[in-house]
Amino acid sequence: MFSTSFSRLFTLCSALASLGVGYAAPHVRAAGQVPSGPKFVVYSDAAVGGGTVLPPLDQIKGFNVVNLAFLLTTGPADQVAKWAALSASDRQTQKQQYNAAGVSLVVSAFGETEHPTSQDPTTVANNLAQFVLNTDLDGIDIDYEEFELVVQQPGVGEAWLTTLTQTLRQQLPQGQFILSHAPVGPWFSPGFCPGDCYLTVDKNVGALIDWYNIQFYNQSPSPGYEDCDTLLNSTPSSVFAIEKSGVDVNKLVIGKPGTTGDITNGGFIDPATLATCVKTAVAGGWNAGVMAFQFPHADTTWITTVKGSSFA
Repeated sequence: MFSTSFSRLFTLCSALASLGVGYAAPHVRAAGQVPSGPKFVVYSDAAVGGGTVLPPLDQIKGFNVVNLAFLLTTGPADQVAKWAALSASDRQTQKQQYNAAGVSLVVSAFGETEHPTSQDPTTVANNLAQFVLNTDLDGIDIDYEEFELVVQQPGVGEAWLTTLTQTLRQQLPQGQFILSHAPVGPWFSPGFCPGDCYLTVDKNVGALIDWYNIQFYNQSPSPGYEDCDTLLNSTPSSVFAIEKSGVDVNKLVIGKPGTTGDITNGGFIDPATLATCVKTAVAGGWNAGVMAFQFPHADTTWITTVKGSSFA
């Protein structure tokens, strides 16, 4: 995903402390942190301002998951760095407020600027999981974007993601912690990658992944995903085509940018039009939910418009 911050340059020291060095046994967490119905996810990478770290709850009403971006293998950056810098008591208080409002708080790892595949996936996963445990979070989202590698080295990225996911689940048990992935749409298209990208990942470890925040944007001119037809039906990586490839349709969260300023290569659909796409998808048996990149452009007005009456 597109990052808007320069803060990644200065957080290494505090980052290493936040990551921790030991690996705890699987952490017991009270139930209720993983949404059971449709997922309405908003990313927070740009600074919120006003002296706060998290988006104010009244400005994200309608979302039930906030993904703080980004956690790198070198440590937290952007919004994640700000979260890690809070005192433990402040983090716990804000987390409790979010959870009481029905909102889960998740950290998103990697993003467009990091290519982690050269590192051992088990070590990386253990470090990521430890950060979740150390900083009072409800789970982790894997935003893996090694576009050249998955085309040039068949099976390498898929195997790496498989091991990463398996190790994360050992540390962050299913039902107690969220584990989502955020692949780009074409990675579900048969034959797009020699190793079949996320079709292979889903076959290997899809049962361990709660849902996919699919980036249906930054893919112009083709497949584009700039209208309901290419988003839902007419492309090999549209929602219902992915279902036909064997992926659970209710794990396919439709991801869209809040505005054209949140993307680099197309895919924007205005909220009112996107609402008609969502309504059509629900009528076709889909009920996964919607993801937006990013707050503040995607806020309660945005998600209320997009949801319309489809999830009433």
